[in-house]
Amino acid sequence: MFEFQNLSANATSFNRTLSLLQGLPFDMAREHYAKAVQVGLIERSMLGWAKFERQMDLLEKMTLGPWARRV
Repeated sequence: MFEFQNLSANATSFNRTLSLLQGLPFDMAREHYAKAVQVGLIERSMLGWAKFERQMDLLEKMTLGPWARRV
């Protein structure tokens, strides 16, 4: 029983790590957008951010399919 719990915990940890690694490029794009706004390359706009976020979410879902993160 103890070995099964360890195996289950390891599999869960592995799946979480894999999910984070797959989402890393999208998180980096979000970070770059935020930095560009901070230095003034992109105008500060809540509507602009919302549009960018929708596009990133769609791109992530199209790229990763069923492995895409969900909120």
